[in-house]
Amino acid sequence: MGSSAQLRRLKPLYQLVVNNILTIVAVPLAAAVLLKAAELGPEEILARARALRPAHMLLAGFLPAVATVLYLTLRPRAVYLVDYACFRTNPNCRVPFATFLEHSRVWPGFDERSVRFMTRLLERSGLGEETCLPYAQHYIPPSRDLESSRAEAELVIFSAIDDLLAKTGVSPQDIDILVVNCSLFAPTPSFADMVMRRYGLRGDVRSVHLAGMGCSAGLISVELARNLLQVAPRGARALVVSTETITPNYYMGKERAMLLPNCLFRMGGAAALLSTDGAGARFRLARVVRTLRGASDAAYRCVYQEEDERGNVGINLSKDLMSIAGDALKANITAMGPLVLPASEQLLFALSFIARKVLNDRVKPYIPDFRTAFEHFCIHAGGRAVIDELQRSLTLSDEQVEASRMTLHRFSNTSSSSLWYELAYIEAKGRMRRGDRVWMIGFGSGFKCNSAAWECIRPAANADDGPWANCIHRYPVHIPDVLKH
Repeated sequence: MGSSAQLRRLKPLYQLVVNNILTIVAVPLAAAVLLKAAELGPEEILARARALRPAHMLLAGFLPAVATVLYLTLRPRAVYLVDYACFRTNPNCRVPFATFLEHSRVWPGFDERSVRFMTRLLERSGLGEETCLPYAQHYIPPSRDLESSRAEAELVIFSAIDDLLAKTGVSPQDIDILVVNCSLFAPTPSFADMVMRRYGLRGDVRSVHLAGMGCSAGLISVELARNLLQVAPRGARALVVSTETITPNYYMGKERAMLLPNCLFRMGGAAALLSTDGAGARFRLARVVRTLRGASDAAYRCVYQEEDERGNVGINLSKDLMSIAGDALKANITAMGPLVLPASEQLLFALSFIARKVLNDRVKPYIPDFRTAFEHFCIHAGGRAVIDELQRSLTLSDEQVEASRMTLHRFSNTSSSSLWYELAYIEAKGRMRRGDRVWMIGFGSGFKCNSAAWECIRPAANADDGPWANCIHRYPVHIPDVLKH
């Protein structure tokens, strides 16, 4: 125990030395060069320079200039987050546990066994009493028709976009790219067409509607918008909208594996404005890393839309979901680590990897400390077990997963938009500082683990104006531990 404590005390010194090794090496070299130059004197230096051949002089100046021009020309353009806005739920959409369970008991499609199962799920879920369902879900039985589904989508999407345009002062005519994602509801015309009609966007807008991509589709949309901005004129703007429509996807059967989404998913959405013009931007997009495990049958079917034996359509969540999510996370952080971790963490990980290969895995693997690369973490609020697993895997503190737990408690799982609610929580708490780095991690069907790294350029001027405006003073709240039966 004493040696472990000593190693922990020495680690900051190790990090200081390794992370600044270039400076440590460069300063003595620069000092040696200056001393040598002082020893030779200016006349000797000029004489040696004149002795060089003209071709050597040309190459010495021309090649670095060409390399610089090529680098500046070919490097990807920086992409910035101008601002974002989340749908603010209405109090009249609130569904306390008692209301949800009462409606479930009244509906003849559920038996008492199903209601008891959903009761246990809610008690252990980490959800609060203020999560919201769309108006159509308040009827008995719930309405799942096309008109009600469209009404929910329009309410959520238009509200988020209205708030975003008001915050940024950007005219709809100035939007060049539109990306909308919603997994389980893809009407014709598409959501992208719906947004174009509502706001009168230009006819040459490049628009995309992503469907079926799961809860991590928000980061897929961000990457797609980033790629489209690379080939658009400089200063172009991309509007990204992420949501999930709950109305048509309420499961009306009795299969336990398909009842969980009824308890966890709630209404929500977010809109974000990206641009290659950094003027007035709030965050810079540093990295996007996507991991797809769909080649595996188990991963492909672990979140699967299907019919039960009575013909009721729902989402079947496999018992292997958490282990598959863990494997996808490992693959994602293996790809993300070299891009963001400081040299000290990369060296420890490399030495651990070599030692395990040499000693046939008898050495415990070193888990990189991502807290050295990021100040804030936005982990998809997919459920209590998801947050618990990532906190354990990444050795994060309770405060570092607070935004995820509180988002799950207040808004529940809003699918692809949950990461934006978590970012809004961090800002509403006043914790974001200029230069802070944020890691967003999302999971989705397929099975996917996608992540994005952001750097804060300018914290929110008015953090009270957002989805947490009327409740942030009550958070964080205590969430009781899950009782084991």
